Amino acid sequence: MARKKIREYDAKRLLTWHLKRLQGIHIPVQVIQVTYGGPSLTELADMSSDFENNQTQVDGETTLQENGFGDQHLDVWSKDKSWLLENKLVVKPDMLFGKRGKSNLVKLNLSLEEASKAIENLIGSSLEVEGIRGRITHFIVEPFVEHDAEYYFSIQSCREGNLVSFGCCGGIDIEKHWDKVKQVVIPAGESPIVLDTLLANQDISRQIREQLEQFIKGCYLVFEDLDMTFLEMNPLTLNDRNHVIPLDMRCELDTYAVFKNQKKWLKIEFPESWGSQFTDEEQFIRSLDEKSGASLKLTLIHPKGHIWTMVAGGGASVIYADTVVDLGMGDELANYAEYSGNPKEEETYLFARTILDLATRYPDGKKRALLVGGGVANFTDIAATFAGIIQALKDFHGKLQVAKLKVFVRRGGPNYETGLRLMEELGDELDIPIEVYGPDSNMTCIVQQAIDWIKG
Repeated sequence: MARKKIREYDAKRLLTWHLKRLQGIHIPVQVIQVTYGGPSLTELADMSSDFENNQTQVDGETTLQENGFGDQHLDVWSKDKSWLLENKLVVKPDMLFGKRGKSNLVKLNLSLEEASKAIENLIGSSLEVEGIRGRITHFIVEPFVEHDAEYYFSIQSCREGNLVSFGCCGGIDIEKHWDKVKQVVIPAGESPIVLDTLLANQDISRQIREQLEQFIKGCYLVFEDLDMTFLEMNPLTLNDRNHVIPLDMRCELDTYAVFKNQKKWLKIEFPESWGSQFTDEEQFIRSLDEKSGASLKLTLIHPKGHIWTMVAGGGASVIYADTVVDLGMGDELANYAEYSGNPKEEETYLFARTILDLATRYPDGKKRALLVGGGVANFTDIAATFAGIIQALKDFHGKLQVAKLKVFVRRGGPNYETGLRLMEELGDELDIPIEVYGPDSNMTCIVQQAIDWIKG
C-alpha cells in the first residue's frame, strides 16, 4: 500500500461524484480552485466560457452516466458562477498541510473582492507552516455555510480493517474533545451495518441522525470503492436545508490501486508533500518514472557524499541504504536510487547516466563507491538489465577515473553469470575498478567492501 494525499478540491470532487453514482446521495458542494499562474478569482468569476479544471459544481440537476466516467470528469461542468456573487465566501490554501484554521489561513465570510485580495496576498509567496517552508500555489474557494453544529467524521485503513470515527464535537479543537469521539472497526470484507452504532446515544435529532447515517454509509462505500486509505471531514455540518456538507476534508488514496481506478479517480493529481523541492535530476527521474511501466526512483541525500547506490528492487534498495547507515557511514550516503519492474534498456541507461553525472560532479581527490546491488531476480534477464548501465559507464569512464569511483556489483538471477562477466570485462576495457559478486555472496557484502575502499 502506498498512501498519497490529494488536494481538498479533488477530495470533494471525488466524494460528490461517487456519492451520487453509488448511492444517489446529493451533497450541494460548490468549489473553485485558484492556482498560481492561472486566472485570478475575479477572472474566473467573470468567465462565461467552459470552466473545465477550475470549477466543479454538482447540483440536483446533474445527470450521471450509469457507469459514471467521462473525459470531462463530470457530465456537467457548470458555467453558472452566480454563487460567487450571491454568497459570502471561504478561502483557504489547498497545499496538503493541516491546522490551517489555527494558522489563521482560513478566511471566512468574505465578499468576492475580499476573497480575491486574500488570495492575491498569499499566492506564490513562501510560507512556513509547522516548521516547514514552502510556496503557496493552490487555493480553494467555497460558499460560506451558516451552521450551528459541527461534527467530526473519519475513516482510516488499519490492520484490522477500517476504523470509522464520529463525534458531535468537530472543529479546530477536536483533539481536546477526542474522548467524545465514538469509533468502530469494520473488518475487511464485512458489512458496515455496525455504522449505525456510531450515532446511537448522540445528542442529535432523529431527522439529523437519519441524514448523517445515510451520508456516513455512503461515504464508507465510496471509501472502499475508490481504494481510499484515509478520509476525514472536520468539521462536517448541515446547511439550512438539512443537507450534509463537509466544510473541510482530507483524503488519501492507495496509489497501488491506480491500475483499476484511473477513471474513477477522475484524473486527479498527486501533489508532493508541503515544502518538497526537487533537483533537476530528481525531477528528470520522476518524469521518466511516470512515463515508464517500470519503477525508477532517485532521491539525493548528501550530493557530495562518497557512497552512491543504484539498486534493483524497492526492498533491496532500502536494505542497502539501511546497511550503510548501520555501519556508521550515513553521512557519506549520497543518494537513494531504485529501479525495478524490468525497465527498458534506454530507461536504465538514462537512469544510470543521471546517477553517474551526480556521482562524478564534485571530485575532491577522495575515493568514491557505486553500489550496483540487488537480490536474486526470478524473471529479469540480468545481462539485459546491465546493458544500459554498461553504456552509461562507458560514457563516463573519464569522469569516473577523475572521481576515483569504484563500482561494486552484486546480483543474481537469470543470465547473471553473463551480466557479471560483462561488468568485469568493462572494468578492464575502461581501466576502472569493478568488483562483481553473485548470489553465493551475501546481498549486502558489497557495502562493507565499498566502505573499506573509500577509507583505504
